[in-house]
Amino acid sequence: MKSVKKILGYLLLTLLVGTGIFLFIPSNYYIHRALIHLMPKIDQYTIFENRIVKADDPQPWEFARDVEKKQIPVEFVADFNKYETVAFVVIQHNKIIFEQYWNNYNPLSLSNSFSMSKSIISLLVGCAITDGFIKNVDQPVSDFLPEWTSFENKTLTIKDLLTMSAGVEWDEAHSSLFSKTTEAYYGKDLWKLTLTEKIIEKPGLRFNYQSGVTQILAFILHKATGKTIADYASEKIWTPIHAEEDALWSLDHKDGMEKAYCCFNTNARDFARLGQLVLNKGVWDGIQVVDSNYIREATTPATWLQFNRRLRPNETTIPAPKSCTIYGYQFWMVDYKGLKIPYMRGILGQYIFVVPQLDAIIVRLGKKRDKEYVVEQNYTKDMDIWLNAGLEVINLQ
Repeated sequence: MKSVKKILGYLLLTLLVGTGIFLFIPSNYYIHRALIHLMPKIDQYTIFENRIVKADDPQPWEFARDVEKKQIPVEFVADFNKYETVAFVVIQHNKIIFEQYWNNYNPLSLSNSFSMSKSIISLLVGCAITDGFIKNVDQPVSDFLPEWTSFENKTLTIKDLLTMSAGVEWDEAHSSLFSKTTEAYYGKDLWKLTLTEKIIEKPGLRFNYQSGVTQILAFILHKATGKTIADYASEKIWTPIHAEEDALWSLDHKDGMEKAYCCFNTNARDFARLGQLVLNKGVWDGIQVVDSNYIREATTPATWLQFNRRLRPNETTIPAPKSCTIYGYQFWMVDYKGLKIPYMRGILGQYIFVVPQLDAIIVRLGKKRDKEYVVEQNYTKDMDIWLNAGLEVINLQ
């Protein structure tokens, strides 16, 4: 039903364009772009202005023996094709033990991170705390952005932003032409859009996933450090972890602001380095890149928050809220087959899984994910495929 409504909405707006009525729709710049490009795609960095995240000290991964001869286990091939996987990389003990590419993608092909970039912003907050630009996660947001102060005497803090409990008004619907997330993606003024956010409930009480909250964090980083997000990311993370290739961070307009909640573009091998950094508790080559205590907090569920799980199929009664066990500081968490796995994820099935018990990283990039959720842990069912395939590859070593 949702897909039918989405198609009808696009058809209606197309008619409005044809009749000229569209010209009178407010903010029609982003709507016009949304109608042209429709839903976001993994290779759309070419339609945006981008800022380079420089890799100033590249070093290649080491490879395990016979990597080039290995293929995805046969029982997973159909699903890998069904969801249009473009890259699958498995790291164990700091070596690539498996990699495979599809649909003309290769080790240098760029793909949009989508919301995996939220985790990068979190890591940069940790760096900014170490650098003294931010005091700690309990510092009020208003110290940097006086536009956001409090709600009913409850101060909005950086921790509230990190844990997606800011209590702001933000429509996350990617399939709606008129949502703030669509305007953020296709629009050209993130600051103006962010200023439309309003605190509508007490912060720090309820987990509510909202991309606009991450964008506020990015504005705080920019204000605190005096640097662009891309430059700070290059200095504090991308260069220290020896990324092999420059990345691109898409902007809202030329010389503008990074789309921090999405739109970090790089290849599967370099995405894996972000997972390895978390696995290493913030250390790379003996250097503490991100504070280990911050990494621990970021990958620990914010259990003090309330979480309203999704409805199960055919379920009509809204379940009572429970403690949040699935999210930390812009990182997701899942308990899977006895493994506690922090991970980063994007809307079209982009994943970086960190598996500490196996000293492993699993990266999957692609164009589709499942629509159905495992509601208890709030993930789409395709995630089972990538985790099972990755675990089988690891066990075959």
